[in-house]
Amino acid sequence: MKKILSAFLLLTVALFFSQEKKPMFWQDIQNFKKLDQETAPPKDAILLVGSSSFTKWTDVANYFPDKTIINRGFGGSRLTDLNDYANDLLNPYQPKQIIIYCGENDFADNDKLKADVVVNRFKTFYKKIRAKFPDIEVDYISIKYSPSREKLWPQMKIANKKIAAFMKKEPHAEFIDITKVMQDSNGNVRKDLFVEDMLHMTPEGYQLWTSVMNPYMK
Repeated sequence: MKKILSAFLLLTVALFFSQEKKPMFWQDIQNFKKLDQETAPPKDAILLVGSSSFTKWTDVANYFPDKTIINRGFGGSRLTDLNDYANDLLNPYQPKQIIIYCGENDFADNDKLKADVVVNRFKTFYKKIRAKFPDIEVDYISIKYSPSREKLWPQMKIANKKIAAFMKKEPHAEFIDITKVMQDSNGNVRKDLFVEDMLHMTPEGYQLWTSVMNPYMK
């Protein structure tokens, strides 16, 4: 009886640890690995890395028909997540360019967060990119003004300004500012560019992003 009980307890412990909660976005990363196993990722592509504005841009290749795109936007990721999964996001690929959209969710997770924290998180990820790809083009798309996150915009705007200044000093690096193209003639954000949640964009919003991004695409 004791042996049966011991075996049951061992099985219970094993099941507990096997079902231990995975880190946030772990499954997204596993999905990327599966995709890469099924089809070898192309070399000299443009690698998109970041949060849901990339995640939901599922037809991004249609907007850049003459480019080879690998989209590795995942969930509502933050720059902290990009840093945590940096090896998984960078090591499988040999891109000629990396474009990043991330940082918005860092502020959304903590409305007391200061811009400098987010800027430093970006610099950390940028350094990880440069450690692996010292000479390729690396670009950062500015944090967008989302109507549903209006109260966060003052710190986001400061972060944009500081990241722009940082990228200006870096070789093979650009800050891609999509702020103005999303504004009306009075300088207000166009709410019609957003879906119902006032956070994610419509196809027209992505078309405007495309018009700004195109000159920077390798």
